[in-house]
Amino acid sequence: MTGVLSQFRNFGWLDAIDVLVVTVVFYQFYMLIKRTRAVQLVKGVLVLLVAYLLAKYFQLRTLSWILDKLFQMFVIAIPVVFQPELRKFLEQLGRGRFLTRHPLTPGINSLEQVVEELVRCTQVLSKNRIGALIVIERKTGVQDFVETGIKIDGVVSSEFLVNVFIPNTPLHDGAVIIRSDRVAAAGCFLPLSENPNIQKDLGTRHRAALGLTEITDALALVVSEETGAISVGIDGALTRFMDDKMLRELLLRELELNGTSSPTIPFWRW
Repeated sequence: MTGVLSQFRNFGWLDAIDVLVVTVVFYQFYMLIKRTRAVQLVKGVLVLLVAYLLAKYFQLRTLSWILDKLFQMFVIAIPVVFQPELRKFLEQLGRGRFLTRHPLTPGINSLEQVVEELVRCTQVLSKNRIGALIVIERKTGVQDFVETGIKIDGVVSSEFLVNVFIPNTPLHDGAVIIRSDRVAAAGCFLPLSENPNIQKDLGTRHRAALGLTEITDALALVVSEETGAISVGIDGALTRFMDDKMLRELLLRELELNGTSSPTIPFWRW
C-alpha cells in the first residue's frame, strides 16, 4: 500500500495530461468502431483476455497455454480484422476531425415517432405496391453497409421514405438504413442470404433482409413490389403479411419502447 501511495505522490500534471490523452484516443477509437460489427470482435477479445487472466490466477496451465498462443496470433490477425476501422481512424486524424462531438442517444418520444412514421410509410407503399427495404439499426452497428449507399442524415418521415422508393428514382433499388431517429443512408447494398431453404417466391429484397439479419441484430422491413405484403426480418427469420397494428406492436416491442422511461444521458457523452 505504501508503494502505491508513493506513486500517487509523484503524480504530476504531465502524468495527468498523459492519462487524458490516452483516454481520449481510446474513447474516439471506440466511438469509431461502435457503429460497426467490429465492436463485437472487441468484446470477444475482452472475454478471452478475462479468461486468460483467470486461468493465470487459478494456475490452469493448459488453458493458459492455449490462450497465450491465441494472443500471439492476434498480434497478426488484429491489424487485418480491423483494417477498415484503423484506416478511418488515420483518415480522421489526418483531416483534423479526430476530436468530434458524438450524437446523443434519442429519447423514447423520438423513437415512438419513428415507429409511427415507419408504419405510415409501409402502409402507403403497400397500398401502391411499391417495393421497399428499410433497415433499423440496433445494438450491432451496420456502418459497413451505410458506407455502400448515399449518406442522408435526415429526419425520418413517411413522406421522405415514400419518395425514396418511387420507381425509376436514383435510390429506389437499394435499402434505407435508419439509425436512432435519423435516416443514415439510402441506396445501400446488403448481403443476400445463403440459406438454401428460403422460399422460392421471395425476391431479392427479402433475401437481402434475411442476409443482413443473419449477421446483425438489425430489423429489416420489406414491402413486396408484386403483392404489397409487408414483412419484417429479425434474426434471420421473416414474418410476413403484417398489418399496421401488428407492425406497430412488433416495432415497439423489438425496440424496447413499451414501459420504458426516457434514458439518462451520461455526462461524458457531451
